[in-house]
Amino acid sequence: MTVETPSQKPASAMSHRVLTAVRRMPFMIVFTLVFLAIGVATGALWSPVDERAWFGEVATGLPSFADGRWWTILTSPFFAEPPFAYLTLLPLIVGGIGWAEWQFGTLRTVGLFVAGHVIGVLGAAGVLALLTPVDWHWSDRLSQTLDVGPSCGALTALVFAIATLPSPWRLRARLAIGLWAAISVLYLGQLFDLEHAVAMTVALTVSGLLPAFRHPEGRPSEREWRLIAFAGLLAIGAIQLIDLAVPYDGPMGVNAPVFSFFDVAFDVVVIALVANGIRIGHRIAWLLTVIFGALNVLTAALSFAFLPLLIEQGEIDSAWDVVGLQLAPTLLWIAMLIFLIVARGAFRVRMRRSRRTLSATPVREDEVRNVLHRHGGGTLSWMATWRGNQHMPAADGVIAYQAHSGVAILLGDPIVPTGAEREALESFATAAQRSGLIPCAFSSSETLRQVMPEGWRSVVVAEDTIVDLPGLEFKGKAWGAVRTAINRAAREGVEFRMVRLADEPWSVRAQVRAISEQWTGDKGLPEMRFTLGTVDDAMDPEVAVGIAVDADGSLHGVTSWLPVYGADGTVKGWTLDLMRRRDGGFGPVMEFLIGASAQHFSEAGHSFLSLSGAPLVRTEETQATAVYAVLDRIAELIEPLYGFRSLHRFKQKFNPRAEPMHLLYRDEGDLPRIGIALTRAYLPDASLHDLIASAAPALRR
Repeated sequence: MTVETPSQKPASAMSHRVLTAVRRMPFMIVFTLVFLAIGVATGALWSPVDERAWFGEVATGLPSFADGRWWTILTSPFFAEPPFAYLTLLPLIVGGIGWAEWQFGTLRTVGLFVAGHVIGVLGAAGVLALLTPVDWHWSDRLSQTLDVGPSCGALTALVFAIATLPSPWRLRARLAIGLWAAISVLYLGQLFDLEHAVAMTVALTVSGLLPAFRHPEGRPSEREWRLIAFAGLLAIGAIQLIDLAVPYDGPMGVNAPVFSFFDVAFDVVVIALVANGIRIGHRIAWLLTVIFGALNVLTAALSFAFLPLLIEQGEIDSAWDVVGLQLAPTLLWIAMLIFLIVARGAFRVRMRRSRRTLSATPVREDEVRNVLHRHGGGTLSWMATWRGNQHMPAADGVIAYQAHSGVAILLGDPIVPTGAEREALESFATAAQRSGLIPCAFSSSETLRQVMPEGWRSVVVAEDTIVDLPGLEFKGKAWGAVRTAINRAAREGVEFRMVRLADEPWSVRAQVRAISEQWTGDKGLPEMRFTLGTVDDAMDPEVAVGIAVDADGSLHGVTSWLPVYGADGTVKGWTLDLMRRRDGGFGPVMEFLIGASAQHFSEAGHSFLSLSGAPLVRTEETQATAVYAVLDRIAELIEPLYGFRSLHRFKQKFNPRAEPMHLLYRDEGDLPRIGIALTRAYLPDASLHDLIASAAPALRR
């Protein structure tokens, strides 16, 4: 039998990936190799191919078709001009054709590539042929131009691949391609820009109409209104910057800009600030954009009104010198103003972050407890009563959340009647979006994941470890560590007591605080919060606290247990929260405390214990993705500081069953901000210096 060594496994995995790519993307690979080989054989890779005598025999354009060289449709995709165009075309070929071939198969991708190329080059030639009778410098110039390259076919394949993306990435990518094609053809105006515009217009239209790619569209959400307005502002900003800094000779006229660094920098800053405010939904950004737009339209109207006078006085030679440069931005501003007025309800976010709270009636802490007693909740629901959480009513219940770094983080599941989870999550997401916050749900159950809004994503961020209590007995090898700890505690005179910490004498409470402060001090960071409680939280009269004390009254360890209410208003289980042990005390005190607590709750008739979830810990069976790879890396950095993975391994001594806990979010674009927000939620008091100093040892490993 042959055993594969660890050093052989990466090579084997790489070979498998290569074979998979060759099997699923043969057209992309063959075309890329042929494209490069022809570039080397003809010298097109390092010298301009349009200087060769035979260039007209392989290039498309109106002159070639007028002379009957129709075969150039087949030859032109295999050349590029100028040589640096290979740097942009190769990623487009690999990304566009490769992605489409992976999605649709080889034959369909070949069809898309050929159709896109033919439509692009023939469509552009047809447009120029129709414009021949018109005395237009731009069309006359392009009518004498030839072009080569596979960009039309590759872009068409890319557009159809984009149609397979989920919302909102599909809309974002289509907007980006559409704006790029429009701006490049109107302002830069080269022959390949016109070919791209023709091919992209057809590809975007067809991919949106085909039944296989058709998606049901309702009224745009507030987020989509903001996204479209943001894209429109970027387009207007790009046009202004082109006018300032880029010389061009296109359909809009000839531009020879005279600019200063200050002019360009000022425009970039203003556009970036206003556009970002529009993306978030700021009311002030909406108002400023409307004012700017109105001023631009008014300025253009005055320019058009004074055209006859300017021509008469000889200030300009042709009306088109003004109309060409003003027409596109003016039409865009008019469209933007109409759009902003129609979508004005999506721009209500306050400028000051401190005022960005969810637009809902506040819920008092006693009301949160009443809802918990009435509807019950999950293993994290009692954390909704902790300091630092905000609350909003939803579906005859309540939602606990925290707002950090522009993100509203729903803690666990909504505390609502069974079956109302989806309604509650949707109302939370709507309220967050209207307040300019990114909505997400952290450490949520599988039940909530199943009813999350359409288009949302999920990722496993923890495992809830559950110990079933009915019939619990510490028998067999699997319970050896717990049984040994309990027996050793009896021999050494360490006693278990389940108490209400608030009712304990001052001496006991003082020892609990001293042990906790010692533990926190060893970490080098402030005490973590959010899903990790403190001694103050353990003082709640409804929280059970297990302590291990010896005959002298010395405290060796403490655990706190949060109640988990059922829908009938009774406690059905308990969730482990605080775990603290005294340095130099009884060795297996945690095994002893958790085991003894399990016995206590089992005898009291409760159903389960949750040993709580270790953040950023997931099962090995979870499908590996790029998102999980990032989370795994973060977990590696945090592990030396708080030992989440080692804590998860410790909990396996109690033979729990695992239930996944999810992060629910709208799309991957929100993840960077969510990561920052979660860091702030767990470490609200940590400074940047604290984080860097504590992470440095982990980064050096």
